[in-house]
Amino acid sequence: MACTRCKADGPTGRDGWCTACERAYDTWLRPYATDIIVPVLAGMVVITGVAVVLPFLGAGSLIAYGGVFAGFATLFAMFRLRRRHRKRQFLATSLPRAYLPGKT
Repeated sequence: MACTRCKADGPTGRDGWCTACERAYDTWLRPYATDIIVPVLAGMVVITGVAVVLPFLGAGSLIAYGGVFAGFATLFAMFRLRRRHRKRQFLATSLPRAYLPGKT
């Protein structure tokens, strides 16, 4: 199966990229390792707001359990959105100079 990014033949991973493209993406992504901070903080705010504060205000414990799941869902959704954004950003960037044909 051909790689969806570089069109090279060979085995591809879950995203349809070859091993070389996955390795290039992992190397490119390292400066953005702090992207996990915002989803974690948002998940903590949801958990704190729903699972901790609402039971003190008289809501039932079932709402607190739901708050934990809502916080996890917030964390998961925001992380997936950020990962999708970084993949699109990686695909839009130009290739390094060594890969450009005809340039010296």
